[in-house]
Order: sequence, then C-alpha cells, then structure tokens
Amino acid sequence: MSTNKYYGRRRRSSPLLPEGVDIIVESPPFEACSIMDKFLVYASSIIVVGSPIWFYGGIIYLFRKWRHYRELATAASAKTNNTTTSSNNYATSSGESSQESSKKQPPLSQEEIQQSSLDYEKYQRLAKRYCVALITVIVLSVWGPHRSRKVGEFLGVRKWRLWDAWLNYVGYTVLHDKGIEGQASESRTPRMNNPQVVDNDNDAILAFVPHGIFPFALAFSCLPQRGYEETWGVFRPVVATATKLFPLVRTFIAWMGGIDASRSAVSSALNLSDAVGIAPGGIAEMFETYPKSGFHRNDEAFRVRNGIFKLALKHNRPIVPIYCFGATKMLRRVQLPAFIENLSRILKISLCVFFGKLGLPIPFRQRLMYVMGKTIYPPLDIESGELDEQAQEMHHRFCDEIMRIFENNKDHYGWGNKSIRLV
Repeated sequence: MSTNKYYGRRRRSSPLLPEGVDIIVESPPFEACSIMDKFLVYASSIIVVGSPIWFYGGIIYLFRKWRHYRELATAASAKTNNTTTSSNNYATSSGESSQESSKKQPPLSQEEIQQSSLDYEKYQRLAKRYCVALITVIVLSVWGPHRSRKVGEFLGVRKWRLWDAWLNYVGYTVLHDKGIEGQASESRTPRMNNPQVVDNDNDAILAFVPHGIFPFALAFSCLPQRGYEETWGVFRPVVATATKLFPLVRTFIAWMGGIDASRSAVSSALNLSDAVGIAPGGIAEMFETYPKSGFHRNDEAFRVRNGIFKLALKHNRPIVPIYCFGATKMLRRVQLPAFIENLSRILKISLCVFFGKLGLPIPFRQRLMYVMGKTIYPPLDIESGELDEQAQEMHHRFCDEIMRIFENNKDHYGWGNKSIRLV
C-alpha cells in the first residue's frame, strides 16, 4: 500500500482538466438527484440548518404554554378556595345597607364549584405536561447519552440514505491537483529526499477552505461514507464552540467525534494520532465576502490563522490544503452593521441573517468541487525558539498553494471571471 493514502486512491485523468489534475471522485450526473433526493435535502435543511430558529422558538413556545396553564390553574384554584368565604360573607350581609350589599357577589352554585375544580385539575395537568416537556428538551440539549461516537456507529449514521441525496444534490466532486509533472514541489521535497523521515500523510491535518456561512465543505467531507471512503478517509472535524448552542447540529458532530475548536482540545486529539479536519477561516472569514463593502460578486476570499500551523509543528503533522469551489454560494447573507461583526468575533458565534431557496434555510443547488493541493510538510528541524517564524513560513506556503489550486482549476469549474484574495 502506498505510504501516501491520497496517491493510493483510484484516479482518472481527463483532457478537460488542467495538466497535473486527476479525478478522485467524479461528479454524478445532474439527473441523479431525484425528487426523493430533493425532498430529503429540503426537509433536512429546515430541520438541521434551521434548527436555531425552530429549537429556541420551541423552547419559548413550551415556556409560554407552561406559564399560561399555570396561571389558569392558579386562578381556578383561587376561585374554588374563595367559595366558602364568599358564601359566609354573603350570608352575613343581610345586616348591611342595601348599597353595600349590592357590591357583594353571590356565592357560586354547586355546579360552578364543581366546574372550577375540574378546570383546576385540567390546567394543572396541562401545566405539568408542558413543564416536563420543557425540562426534557433542555436537559437533552445540554446533556444526553445519545451524544456518543458509539451511538453514531450503532445507528450507522454515515451510511444513511440522506447523505447520498445530499451528495447528488451538490454534485460532489473531488480532484487532486498535484502540479505539473516535473515541476519541483517545494511542499514535498524536504521530506521525500530524506529516507530517514517517515511519510505521515495518514495523520495529516486536512484544511478545508473556505468556511462558508454553514461549513458544508467540512460536513460533506466527513459525514457521508461516500464522501470520504475514496478520498481522505475517516477524520474528526474541528468545530466552533458555538455549535453547542445548536443541539441537533451538536448531536451529529458528536456522532462524528467532533473536536472543540480550542487549542487544547485539538492538541489532545493530535496526541491520540487522530486524523483531523478543520475549516481554518472560522467565523471571521464568513464576513469577509460579498455583500460586504469593498467586495464584488466575483470576489472569493479566505482567511487562515497561524494557530493551525503551530499545532502542526508541535505535533509534526503535515497539512493538506483543500479548496471547495461553490461552498460560499449555497447560502446568502444580509449585510448587517459593522458592530454585529465585531460582536460575533468577541462571542465567537456567527450572528448573521442568511437565507436560501424561497427565503428558507434550504441551500441553493450548487456543485461542490473539492480540489486537494500539494501537502504542506513541517520543516525537518523544528526549533522551539523559532516556532513563530516556522509557523509563518508554513502559513505562506499554505496560502500560496490555495491560490495556486484556485487559479489552476477555476476555469474548469466555470469561475473563470472570479478572483481570490487573502484577507
């Protein structure tokens, strides 16, 4: 077996592709997306992508229902309990003046008392049901035994029919751009020429660019079995801490063995020799695109922080740059005031208004074409005192490679009039 798993995959050339680019996963035909596929995509989009709306809306609905029936039960109880007092007061009112007596309400009849008692029991029962439902939803959203990789494996989540529908919908395609044959590869030469260094691509950090409003590129590369089995293999996705606010999304991430985007959590996963995938642009990258002022419709942008390269140096891991064409076009966002963007960065949560088809959280049908570039290896001699400089050097090589594979493949994708920039 090849030491480099990407070179060991089934590969096909095409005269329509740029030189040095091979097909790893060929795009399914347009008609492969059936009516049932579209139904599954639309339904799951509303449920998963729209979960921030319906989940928290549901919590508010349950709380208001519980409070409403609790108030009705309290009123019915007070009405029943005051019946005896009202009867006594009415009986003693015969000695009072007629004007004062007219202000007294007559006592309730036996039927009215019985009805008030029944209303109290009914409202109390409904209040308890909504209270139990509210507590159950909150507890399961915060903690639950269902959030486990073993549960995901037991349910066979990666093999669900739903993911085939999604991959057909987005025309899932994977290419490998290894550069022009005979061209020196600065990213690989230092290690390939040293027989004492073992190729460690099986434990590479997979870096997916761009992030997009919703990280579809990262999701489809790790969740469906068909998405990774012929390409990069199983890996654990690194996700923002803010995903904990979206319980359903959080559950799927837990089933995939997701890693919190904190440096300590990622470092712990790398210590376990797990393959890791990340969208290094993060939340900040979402706002650095059209319709932001200074950007055109044909502008694509990406942002990469140095943290990922410092971790690669610390754990001696190579990084595989992967650009996903189309990831930024599946949803659109409304440009909000600048302070919202700043607040999002402080809170580390995406505060944005986005929409898809018909104004719903249903992604537009956009073909996703992944292009893997040349692997970026850490230097042979890693000096602790030069960590920042070496991380910066890896950062430059990574950004140059992303720009290269974008420019080399944009015509094939149909984006010949687009440009990309580092922000």
